[in-house]
Amino acid sequence: MARLDLNRSGEMEVFVRVVASGGLSAAARSLKMTPSAVSKLLSRLEARLGARLINRSTRSLTLTPEGQMFHDQAVRVLADIDEAERSVTVSATPRGRVRVNSSVPFGLHCLIPLTPLFRARYPEVALDLVLTDQVVNLMDERADVAIRVGPMPASQLMARKLIETRMVVVASPDYLARRGTPEALDDLAAHDLIGFNFTRSLDGWPFMTADGQRILRPVTGPTTAGDGESARALALAGAGLARLSRFHIGPDITAGRLVPVLEAFNPGDIEETRAVYVGHGGRLPSRVRVFLDFLAEEVRF
Repeated sequence: MARLDLNRSGEMEVFVRVVASGGLSAAARSLKMTPSAVSKLLSRLEARLGARLINRSTRSLTLTPEGQMFHDQAVRVLADIDEAERSVTVSATPRGRVRVNSSVPFGLHCLIPLTPLFRARYPEVALDLVLTDQVVNLMDERADVAIRVGPMPASQLMARKLIETRMVVVASPDYLARRGTPEALDDLAAHDLIGFNFTRSLDGWPFMTADGQRILRPVTGPTTAGDGESARALALAGAGLARLSRFHIGPDITAGRLVPVLEAFNPGDIEETRAVYVGHGGRLPSRVRVFLDFLAEEVRF
């Protein structure tokens, strides 16, 4: 029978600490080890794996592709070990940091307002929020949860639906007073359409014609936005027409700051917002699980 190596988790922890500290000496101090002991341990780990994990110089430390892959997995393995130990402790409570990557509108209008309630409920769980409308790779960004809007491509990730909302074309009353209100799809040629400057699942705005045909209208205009909140701000400022979700701009419509247009041609498409995470064979750290449960319970539209 093969000999059990009982030091593998210890090697992982030292390796992860070296990466987090940015050097052998800093890691050695935090681990109360000598730099030479840390170096020998890393060399032993690389020899056992048969791959170089770190390129070391006198001034810098960089991960090799194999090192990056091993690091990402080691972080999750160590988190699972911590969770396994906490799960058998009667008084165990969720603790640690949840890294969340969210779309800008959802983050500003939902996550941030709910953060005090979550922290009051789970005071030992910290939230690390990054807001961007770019689709990110959870492993590359080392995120626990990503909030994604729209169709989700096939992947190994797990997803939990939070809300679904209807899309609508809107403009400010000031813009409509200056440029006129479009009554037919052909009228769009005379208007500025606010598009996005990143890849979207649809390369245009969908509409339903009078005879029931679904068409995709190219988005043309002098102004584009890098996220939904910027597109909303541009529409509010009178820069043109924008197509956004009711979840995002519902209060603006109610207050009269934005006016829906071309509703007779609205195809009624629904945009879903999901919390996406790495499934881990059905096992999640409690800090991530309580965050997902909290979103499912508290997010409303």
